Amino acid sequence: MKITSIAKLTDQILAGYRLKPQDDVSLLLTADLAELQEGARRLQDEFCGNHVDFCTIINGRSGRCGENCKYCAQAACHHTGIDTYDFLPKEEIIRHAKANQDADANRFAIVTSGRALTGRDFDKAIEAYKEMNATLSIGLCASHGLLTREQLHRLYAAGVRSYHHNIETSRRFFPQICTSHTYDDRIRTIKLAQAEGFCVCSGGIIGMGETWQDRLDMAFALQELGIESIPINALMSIPGTGMEGRPSLPAEDILRTIAIFRFINPTANIRLAAGRKLLPENGATALRAGASASITGDMLTTSGTTIKDDMEMLKRLGLTNDEEEEVTTCGVHR
Repeated sequence: MKITSIAKLTDQILAGYRLKPQDDVSLLLTADLAELQEGARRLQDEFCGNHVDFCTIINGRSGRCGENCKYCAQAACHHTGIDTYDFLPKEEIIRHAKANQDADANRFAIVTSGRALTGRDFDKAIEAYKEMNATLSIGLCASHGLLTREQLHRLYAAGVRSYHHNIETSRRFFPQICTSHTYDDRIRTIKLAQAEGFCVCSGGIIGMGETWQDRLDMAFALQELGIESIPINALMSIPGTGMEGRPSLPAEDILRTIAIFRFINPTANIRLAAGRKLLPENGATALRAGASASITGDMLTTSGTTIKDDMEMLKRLGLTNDEEEEVTTCGVHR
């Protein structure tokens, strides 16, 4: 199918059509940004209503990662001066989760550096998740790398319902940003998590030198995987990494990417992640033009925003993060 009008395409998607990789989607790249965003807003209103899903994270184990992802401050091959530490005490993790719950965040994730969380550290994570599941109401998410089916089964049994594992970019471009593991390693982990019943949160990073076609390919790959929560990170180049000195993307490119991802994945939560500070009003405009979710609070190694600020922003925009019965564990409306 060749797209001849953004408004017509929006109507077709609302009527049930889904874009395919073989469709001529070139108009998504050249259409007036305001027109594209208006279409994305209509899709967002239909499939997500006025609900915005806010998730929070804690860096449960920092640095000394043996992988060589060029963008990452936590890779041992990079010299970024970040704090490095072993798995945090359970009490500290639960304290942060409780504070985020009290601030009305929808979910909380422990994120750990390394190829995979294993051994005693994984056992510690399981203990923390079990206690949080028993004592808190906040939704639980995990991001622990390339886990086995058995590990994912244990996580689910401990009360975790969302697993975060980015594909990062297109299959074509992936070897340009990482060679210590493969794109297929990531796809395999995603499918194992889905088989265990997890809602998988998976997206990527833009601004690493990829082409617009790579961004389209990533969006279609996530569509094929049936991903329900798609974080879009805009690269914040960190000194000492393989991406040091790379210029930040213009806000217009980020906003176009968000809108395009909404057209290709209309029912998913398109989630603002790193790089929100590059957007007008810290992402407020994006939340009315395709983005229906966001990470809030502190990021891993780049500063984010406060939950209080984000809650005030929602009120100004006439949006809410109140959970509703039809919202799944990833915050996607049905």
